[in-house]
Amino acid sequence: MFGLPAVLPLRHGRIEVAPLRLRDWRELSASLDHNRVWLRRWQTTDPDGHAPADARTMVRGLVQAMNAGEVLAYAVRVDGVFAGQVTVSSIEYGALSTAQLGYWVSEDFAGLGVIPTATALVTDFALGPWRLHRMEICIRPENRASLRVVQKLGFRFEGRRRRYIHIDGEWRDHLCFAVTREEVPQGVLARFLTGTVPAHAADVPEAFR
Repeated sequence: MFGLPAVLPLRHGRIEVAPLRLRDWRELSASLDHNRVWLRRWQTTDPDGHAPADARTMVRGLVQAMNAGEVLAYAVRVDGVFAGQVTVSSIEYGALSTAQLGYWVSEDFAGLGVIPTATALVTDFALGPWRLHRMEICIRPENRASLRVVQKLGFRFEGRRRRYIHIDGEWRDHLCFAVTREEVPQGVLARFLTGTVPAHAADVPEAFR
């Protein structure tokens, strides 16, 4: 998009997030096949029963949308091995300057700190060079692993959205967490690495569980 910087790879240690390219569809397809059972409970579905697009078509659509400034779609790699995906979507510019971030990780790399680091890298880019003001992450209450990500990064709990996204064949409630640029002047990753994340920012009150 005019006036916005190029989307380049971001790295911390062994973890790299790089913008999806058309050639990535084979790696993505192989990883989705390998993690089919692992991911099924958390994958979005079409309420009208339409089959999801194949990996090649999906990547092509994401690349086109990224070139138009509508999404930021990243492949996550650990030591060069495909490990998951981070996607920033629902991007609004101007007075809102907000977006939503979603992610998934291969079971082989779960619990190793890959997604918290990747999420922090992408959020810092979106709130910095990409000039957004707010990043939001919505998570199913049952997804304890994803809830740990926002807890580690200090995303602030904002509320519950009823029957918000169609996942695994049903409309599911989601808990909403967010961070704004003013809350992380040092950056999300730096705050995470230095242990200065607010201790209870992502706590979910009992009434919302």
